[in-house]
Parts: sequence; structure tokens; C-alpha cells
Amino acid sequence: MDYTPQPSGVSGAGLRPPRLLEQVRGRIRLRHYSIRTEQAYVGWIRRFILANGRRHPKELGGREVEIFLTRLATVGNVSAATQNQALSALLFLYREVLEIELPWMEEVVRAKRPRRLPVVLAQEEVARLLSVMPEGLPELMARLLYGTGMRLMECLRLRIKDVDFARREICVRSGKGDKDRRVPLPESLHGRLLRQRERALLLHHRDLARGFGRVHLPHALSRKYPDADGEPAWQYLFPSSRISTDPRSGRSGRHHAGEETLQRAIKAARARAGITKPATCHSLRHSFATHLLEAGHDIRTVQELLGHKDVATTQIYTHVLGRGAGGLLSPLDRLPGVVPGPA
Repeated sequence: MDYTPQPSGVSGAGLRPPRLLEQVRGRIRLRHYSIRTEQAYVGWIRRFILANGRRHPKELGGREVEIFLTRLATVGNVSAATQNQALSALLFLYREVLEIELPWMEEVVRAKRPRRLPVVLAQEEVARLLSVMPEGLPELMARLLYGTGMRLMECLRLRIKDVDFARREICVRSGKGDKDRRVPLPESLHGRLLRQRERALLLHHRDLARGFGRVHLPHALSRKYPDADGEPAWQYLFPSSRISTDPRSGRSGRHHAGEETLQRAIKAARARAGITKPATCHSLRHSFATHLLEAGHDIRTVQELLGHKDVATTQIYTHVLGRGAGGLLSPLDRLPGVVPGPA
């Protein structure tokens, strides 16, 4: 069983010293990192050890790290983001777990992430995409993504208490950067979200009768409020259709719906709607921001709704506002005798 490693030289009676990957998991949980970060970091550290003949990282140095990261790019052909994630995992290993400050780790150059323009759907394309989705939970979540600008996991992790029907707003908890923010609750979804809340509460009531009904709580809230995980307010608004086992606590309960369901539904709807753009769930967030700016809303307001730390991140959406390539009149169209327009 995983447990947080004790200080060096101290061990509990009958407990073997924690193995390296158990120490990594313990330190990650101590810092309240997400389960996804834990899985990614442990995976990269394991790959790094295996790539170096199972030698302990204390025996390795900057050369081995550089070779490992270089091979990821040249042989594995991974993206810059993936390569940087591997570097972050190794930095965490040496600094936080092994508590070794090595100067060469500061000199390892992070891969430069290419700047890509977001995939944005026109309003007509969004309407077409949503119209071909069968009415149900995926379609409701897709409308919510476009109507609020939430990220996919932010939507899936909504708790019942996060939707304020009286104030017509939704509180997004622990978004990117572990920040909270508020977004508007679309009027057109008010009734459907109320009905979804009732379905979630009914499912929770049935789970309690079966001996389940307890949900994962963030950080140390389960210790501070021992009974909160069984309260209706903390249940997921979009619960999973099945009971599962928490990989950390080992307790059975009902988690939120999986992201694959919505991702597959968006992909299928895109094909049925005849949309050739490589639109994904995240494209609905991009479209939300772009359409707000097109409607004349202030960029600072859009920045707050999206949860961007820097307004420069939000400015990428201004490429459709008449200040980018789509807003220029080509010199060809200015030539005498040339009539711009469809053939």
C-alpha cells in the first residue's frame, strides 16, 4: 500500500522502507497534485530508470537526462509539450523526492512549444454540430462547454454545489493553475441542468442505500469534514454510469463521467455535420472566446471567463476580429477589373 515516506532514517515498526516510486507517489499526494499528474510523473520516472538499465537515479546525471530527453524527440518523435512533461517529472524526482540539487538540471533546455492557432468553429458550424447530437448527457455537456468556455475536465468535475441557479452562474473549482472562477449559466440550459441535478441526486440516494454514495474530495477535506463525501452537495453533477474503485484510497464509489464518452460523441457529430475542421471538445471553448470577442465583449472580461493568467494568452483569439489574415482585403482583390466573391 502506498504511504507518505517518513523522514530519512525513520521507519515504522514492521514497515519496509518505501521504494522509490512509492516515495514519488507519497510526495505528489503531499503536494495535492492531481491523479493524472501522479500517473504521468510515475510513468516518466519509470521509463527513465528502465532506459538506463534499472540504475538508481542517484547514480545518474545530466548526460543521462539529456540523452533520455533527446531520444524522446528524435526516436519517439514526441511533441515539445510531452518532452517538457518528462523533464518536469525528472526535476520533481531529484528536487522533491531525492532532495538533490544538481546544477546541471537548471541547464537542461526545455523544448520550445510551437505557437498554434486554435481551431474555431463558426456559429453556424457550432449550431450544426450540436443539432446532430442525440439529446442526452454528452449533448448537454457539449452545449455547456460552448455556453461557458469551460475546459472538458472542468465540466466533468462540476459538483452539485458549484451550480448556482439563483445567481445564474457556475463556479469552476481548481481550474488550470488551481484557480477558481465564475462563468455564466446559459439561460437555455437552466431547466435541463435542474433536471440533471435531480437525476444525480436520485442516483446518489440509490447508491447510499447500496452502501456506496461516497465521493472523492479534493485535498484534505475528507479529514477535515469526515462526512462531507456523502453529502448531496459534493456529488458530481455528471456522475459515471457505473461504480468504480478509487486508485488512491481503494474505496468503491461513483466518480464523474469519463471524458471519452463526450470526445467520441463530438467526433461522431462532426462527421455527421460534415465539418472538415479537426474540431474537438476544446474547440468549443475556443469558439466561445472568439464569438464573445466578435460580439464586442471586452478582452479582459473574456480573459477572466477563460481563467487565463495573462491577457496575452487571450489575444490569440483576436485573429478573427478583422486584425488578422481574415480581416484583410487581398491586393489581388484591389486590382482593376477583379470582382471578389464566390465563383
